Amino acid sequence: MGYYDDQQQSGYGPQESPSRYGEGRKPGRPSRLRPVLSSITSGVVGGMIVLGVYPMIDPKQDQEPSVKTQAPDSQTGSQSAGQSDNVRQVGTSTATADIAEELSPAIVGIANLQQSQQSIGAQEKGSGSGVIFKKEGKDAFVLTNNHVVEDAQSLEVSLSTGEKAKGELVGADPLTDLAVVKINADKAPGTAPIGDSSKLRAGERVIAIGNPLGIEFSRTVTEGIISGTDRSIEIDTSQGPWQLGVLQTDAAINPGNSGGPLINMSGEVIGINSLKISQNGVEGLGFAIPSNDVMPIAEQLMSGGKVERPFLGVSLGDIDQIPPQIASQELGLPDGMTTGVYLDSIQQGSPADKGGLQRGDVITALDGKDIKNSSELRKFLYENKSIGEKVEVTIYRDGKKQEAVLTLTAQE
Repeated sequence: MGYYDDQQQSGYGPQESPSRYGEGRKPGRPSRLRPVLSSITSGVVGGMIVLGVYPMIDPKQDQEPSVKTQAPDSQTGSQSAGQSDNVRQVGTSTATADIAEELSPAIVGIANLQQSQQSIGAQEKGSGSGVIFKKEGKDAFVLTNNHVVEDAQSLEVSLSTGEKAKGELVGADPLTDLAVVKINADKAPGTAPIGDSSKLRAGERVIAIGNPLGIEFSRTVTEGIISGTDRSIEIDTSQGPWQLGVLQTDAAINPGNSGGPLINMSGEVIGINSLKISQNGVEGLGFAIPSNDVMPIAEQLMSGGKVERPFLGVSLGDIDQIPPQIASQELGLPDGMTTGVYLDSIQQGSPADKGGLQRGDVITALDGKDIKNSSELRKFLYENKSIGEKVEVTIYRDGKKQEAVLTLTAQE
């Protein structure tokens, strides 16, 4: 099944790429911990793939991102999604057929085209869905998933009219798995209104519209309910692990549905379909990014092409992936310490470098809050700190607990 619906070469998965923000593991750097970490990571990733939580993409290649399911939390955003100029009042109940008929013109297919070494010209490497949510001047803007468009050399957008339009990537954010693509406004037959996902309750009916398995089944309509409103899924992204806040639904979503809308019974988009769990004996476990989380990211992508986040300038490894004996001998950690984040490398001139952190240090807390792994470190920084702010870092170095204060910057 697909975690993401469109692209196979999405860049997600168990790789040692440095994060765009510097908080990742860098390839090729020597480390005594590497063999141990590599073998452990392989085992964990293998187990996750068997579990079968994947992006919902139309499979063109064998590579798909791995994810881990986590217990529900309360991280789903609560900001209003009222920034869209298409928002309409919640409250009117509309028949499923009427909603589908009204919104289908705003649903598109997106093909990720990449150059193949075996052939001349760009070839489709994956396909997904998207929803037109705004028109402005000569441009129309499409919401979709980052994994649908990642690594694309060009994008082709299929419209409800049967036409195809050239898509231009406005911006993408791997951590939240969101992207905005623009097309010529003259080609856009309609837009979809954006609703307020914070008003959703478990048990409410919802509709998913998208292109499962590709354009052949374009604008497929499925119906279900909201199964849960505050869920968290841990995903491996090209910028490192991340806890993604999602809505849970039992509406059928399949490879190719990624990037398509989840719609309430007022005909408003209240989520962007992104993930599902596929396993023998498991049915109806799909996930969508809530609209109230989507819209602030979309606005940043439209204004600057990316999401600016605080930057430490380090590559990280999780202590819980290292055998306790090695953690004690090589990192000097106290016996029994099994959580924290060790620094595999420090970028010269970065906040970590200027703050005196060193390779081999183990971060155990930020501003007094315990940090168990690299995912928690990123989440704390990105959700609680701003560029230019200071953060107090608790570390262990050679078995001794120390404190350091860093001034966070944006990545150059």
